[in-house]
Amino acid sequence: MIIAQISDTHITVNTPDSDRRILDFEIVIRDINDLIPQPNLIIHSGDIVQNGLFEEYVKAKEIISGAIAPVYVMVGNKDSRNLIREAFSGAGYLSSNSQFIDYEVDNFPVKLIFVDTLHRNSKKGGFCDYRKKNLIRMIDSGSAKPVAVFMHHPPCEINVGPELFHFEKSEIMSELCETLQLSGRVISVFCGHVHRSTTGRIATIPVTVVPSVATLLRWGEYPTYMKQLPTYNVHRYDKDWGFITETRIAGLFS
Repeated sequence: MIIAQISDTHITVNTPDSDRRILDFEIVIRDINDLIPQPNLIIHSGDIVQNGLFEEYVKAKEIISGAIAPVYVMVGNKDSRNLIREAFSGAGYLSSNSQFIDYEVDNFPVKLIFVDTLHRNSKKGGFCDYRKKNLIRMIDSGSAKPVAVFMHHPPCEINVGPELFHFEKSEIMSELCETLQLSGRVISVFCGHVHRSTTGRIATIPVTVVPSVATLLRWGEYPTYMKQLPTYNVHRYDKDWGFITETRIAGLFS
């Protein structure tokens, strides 16, 4: 099982840096299309667009439509739940019956669960009783497969960038972490949001953070040849070792 994870494309239209953001996204999709073997799926872990505008989602969907592997999208703090549903409703995995964009994919050796951490009017993450119950239900339902959880905001201390914690309140983050540990089946958590590659832990659960696709918004120091090359993560699952992650530089050899 192979997952390509992208995040934080922050697509805009008709702004001074629109072309660069669009190009970064296109380069990544082309790079993923060239992978051998192909990933089973591509996951966009949020902040698809910058301003939550429909025309931005139209452009993002156009780029995503060029992917060979199926693409699953999530909500980030810059996104609009309603417009994501409108733009990607045809894909069949987004329910219109919930106020949140939480869902699961259970046709792989690992069950994949997608958690909505959008907190209205805040760049930081949110989690509530409704989402907690839904997360517990998704983890416990079906077979006893291991579980990988994807969310936009990292639910642990991230010692890079201007802030250590990325949830609205520490108690909210603690409750999410406790929920993830209840079953003993969650083997990995994958996130975006902080715009650079880093890792953390929730007790024994590894947390892996993918850098932003948008190179102009990426945190950290990069050598000159990499400054305009977007990056993304490839997660390969092994039943004995769990997930092994590679951060790829897109377009390096093109």
